[in-house]
Amino acid sequence: MVSAASMIGIAVVALQNLILGGTQITVAMIGNTLITLTAGGLAVFLARRPAWTRAQRAFMATVLGGPAVKMATDRSRAVAAAP
Repeated sequence: MVSAASMIGIAVVALQNLILGGTQITVAMIGNTLITLTAGGLAVFLARRPAWTRAQRAFMATVLGGPAVKMATDRSRAVAAAP
C-alpha cells in the first residue's frame, strides 16, 4: 500500500517534470522564432541588394572551398575506426 506522503512526493516530481518540459519547449520555441525571423530579414536584405548576395556567395565559397581543397589534397592515410 502506498502512503499519502509518497503519493505527494510522486505528484511533486511529476509536476517538476511538466514544468521543466514546458520550460524547455518555451525556450526552444523562442529560439526557433528568433532564428526564423532573422533568416527572413536576412533574405529580404539580400534580395534587395544583389552586391551583398554576390559577396555572401563568394565568402561562403571560400569558407566551404578551403576545407574541401585541404581534404582533396591530403596525403595522410585514413585511420580505421575502432570496433
